[in-house]
Amino acid sequence: MKITSVKTFVVGTPPPHFGGRYWVFLKLTTDQGIEGIGEVYSVPFHPHTVEGMIEDVCDRCVIGTDPFKIERLWRIVYSSGFTLRPDVSVMGILSGIEMACWDIIGKELNKPVYELLGGRVHEKLRSYSYLYPEKDDQVNVYSDPDLAAERASEYVQKGFTAVKFDPVGPYSAFDPRQLSLPANPAWGWS
Repeated sequence: MKITSVKTFVVGTPPPHFGGRYWVFLKLTTDQGIEGIGEVYSVPFHPHTVEGMIEDVCDRCVIGTDPFKIERLWRIVYSSGFTLRPDVSVMGILSGIEMACWDIIGKELNKPVYELLGGRVHEKLRSYSYLYPEKDDQVNVYSDPDLAAERASEYVQKGFTAVKFDPVGPYSAFDPRQLSLPANPAWGWS
């Protein structure tokens, strides 16, 4: 079995973009038609730049390889740069490739990936959703506790057992709500 193609998907998230402004996924396809999906996370570039980076890595290192040989593929991708010390961008891409390979392997063997990685530990896991405002909301779901509770209840009815949200709002590099560090002359700031 060989990997024959890669396709990327950029998915924008709804405002206020908690969890990131976008998510980037890749799909690897084999010569036997098996598809594996992986998520490329924590890449600090525009998503369309990331798409080009994924395609570059896959063209140079992934297409034509055996998805069962994850460790070998991982080492090739990791060491294929100019410095042999890849940055977080390559590591995010590599994680997506590895996830997709595990997905392919699980499908080929007709086994859930957790069986291939040591077996199931929990019978079930909690899932959560971000608490998102709806388009027709007249008030901000994060500033109205009644609306937040109503929205959380809707998510519970959909099967979620938890919600995640940041009532303080988005942060920036110049936000006055940043954490304060204690004064310590040894650190060089006060």
